[in-house]
Amino acid sequence: MSDSEQPQAQNWNAFVEQWNEQFLDALEDNMEAQAQFVENWSETVGEVSEDEEISDGVEGYARAYETWMNASQQMVDRMNDTLEGEDVELEEFRDIWLNTANEAFKDVMSTTAFARMTGETVGDVLELQQQADEASEETLRTLGFATESGVLEVGDRLVELERRQHAVERKLDRVLEHLEE
Repeated sequence: MSDSEQPQAQNWNAFVEQWNEQFLDALEDNMEAQAQFVENWSETVGEVSEDEEISDGVEGYARAYETWMNASQQMVDRMNDTLEGEDVELEEFRDIWLNTANEAFKDVMSTTAFARMTGETVGDVLELQQQADEASEETLRTLGFATESGVLEVGDRLVELERRQHAVERKLDRVLEHLEE
């Protein structure tokens, strides 16, 4: 091997080694993401009680799993393309994973099980917020401070007084008009 070919071979070897490391890192990250996804989904499915929701949830998980497997195949195909000499941008690998994550989450989030659990969570949060609001209002009332409900009540009373004042002014205007005639 000539001296000029040796640096090129070293560059190629370094390039292939870098791609292999990146591919293995991406594959490892993918496996970890899938494992976390499976674990979270298993917990979710375990909490769901209705058969229809379980079935829908499992179907959503199956679609998400299929999406991840397709992405893995795309990664292998593009890695092979790279090894065969095609110029593949590193961003393409990133985009494959980002698009796959979006699709997989969409597959899961479109299930009735996810919707039910999201609704329950939002309901729980709203209930906790209401309890916190009631507790803070009671604390403010006990300390002698103005509370939101107290301020709203005063505002309602002022509006009612203003409405009555306008009614009295209209009647007074009619009486004055009648007296001037």
